[in-house]
Amino acid sequence: MKQFAVIGLGKFGRRMIDELTEAGCDLLVIDKNREAVDEYKDRVAACYVADAISEDVVTRLVPPGIDAAILDLGDNIEAAILATKYLKGIGVARIIAKVESDQHAEILDLVGATDIIRANLEAARRVAPLLLSSMLFSWLPIGKDFVIAELKVPDEYAGRTLIEANLRQTHRLNVIALKVAPGTEYTYFDPNYRLQAEDA
Repeated sequence: MKQFAVIGLGKFGRRMIDELTEAGCDLLVIDKNREAVDEYKDRVAACYVADAISEDVVTRLVPPGIDAAILDLGDNIEAAILATKYLKGIGVARIIAKVESDQHAEILDLVGATDIIRANLEAARRVAPLLLSSMLFSWLPIGKDFVIAELKVPDEYAGRTLIEANLRQTHRLNVIALKVAPGTEYTYFDPNYRLQAEDA
C-alpha cells in the first residue's frame, strides 16, 4: 500500500486526500488548524495538529520511506521552503508542492521540490483550448509536445475509414479509442470503420 504525507489542508491538499483515500492509500496529515485536521481523523491513518515550519515536527512525524509528501501551505512561502528542506533532509524522494507564484515555484525547486503544481496556471492551460475550439471536448497534456484529446470527428473525415483518413501521416495524430455515438463508452476500433459526424 502506498503511503503519503499531506502537509497543509488548503483546497489542493484536501482534494489530494479525497483522491488518495478513495484509491486506498495510507495517509498522514499535518496542519496547524485543529478543525481542519479533525475533519480527516476518521479517514486517514494519522492526523497531527502541528506547524510544518518546525524541523522537529517534520522529522518526528514524517517517515522518510513514504512514497511522497504533498505540500499545500498556501501563501506561507517560508513554511513551504522549510518543510521542503526538512523533507529533503530526511530522504523523502518525491516532494509535490502547490505554489502561488513563479517566484514561489523557483525557490521550492531550488530547495528540493520534485513536482511543482501551479493550480491556477494549469487550470487556465486546460480550459483555454476548450474555449478556442468547438471540436475539442477535453484534453490532457502528457508531455511537452504530446496531449491526449477528445475530439469531434471533423466534417471532412465523416464517411472515411481511419485508413483513408490517414491521420498519422497528415496530422501526426494517433487514434487510441473511438466513441461511436454520443453517450456511449470509448472502445477499441476497426481501422476499416467508417467515421460518422457524431463520433468522437
